[in-house]
Amino acid sequence: MEAVLAHLRGAIEHGEYAVGDKLPSEASLSKEFEVSRSVVREALRGLQALGLTVSRTGKGTFVTASGPAENPTFGPYSARDLFEVRRHVEIPVAGYAAVRRSTDDLDLLTHLLERMEHETDNTAWVALDSLFHITIAQASGNPVFGKVIEEIRDALARQSSFLNQLGDRRVKSNGEHRQIVTAIADGSESAAIAAMTAHLEHVESALTTIVTKTTKRTP
Repeated sequence: MEAVLAHLRGAIEHGEYAVGDKLPSEASLSKEFEVSRSVVREALRGLQALGLTVSRTGKGTFVTASGPAENPTFGPYSARDLFEVRRHVEIPVAGYAAVRRSTDDLDLLTHLLERMEHETDNTAWVALDSLFHITIAQASGNPVFGKVIEEIRDALARQSSFLNQLGDRRVKSNGEHRQIVTAIADGSESAAIAAMTAHLEHVESALTTIVTKTTKRTP
């Protein structure tokens, strides 16, 4: 998927597909790159998240920009909006979870962490990642926090999948998640806040790197 996306992104950025042009069909791209249509579909979703294309039902995928958007979208929410909310919700939530979590909360977080560390399928990992962050919100003891994370769950999953495929984030996220769980288990509010802050900063940095990365065309 990364190779297909990189090729199509490069073709758009170098003018091989101009704004307004229609990209080849999924079937054509699948044949050209010798990959399954599901791989092509994921690559096209990546282009759309970057703000390079738009998909029109029954018509195909069309180029809308010659370069990636500074603020890509994931479902109905932009990356900037997601990060703003996450900074103001998930960071204090981690602190609350450290001092309010129950034994059951901690057991579930540990279980999810271990499953993520052994999971090799990206789709399954993303689902576990969403549940992990929701569980921390629920462990805060305030049900409103859980509802907030539930509201943006789909957008977070789309962003997580995008980062894992293009930014190799999964292994690094596992390590950051373990630091968060360790702090919550220790009951350290300050350590939990610091661990969640570091995690979100790394996520934001990875997305910025992907968006600003330049592509090269081989002759």
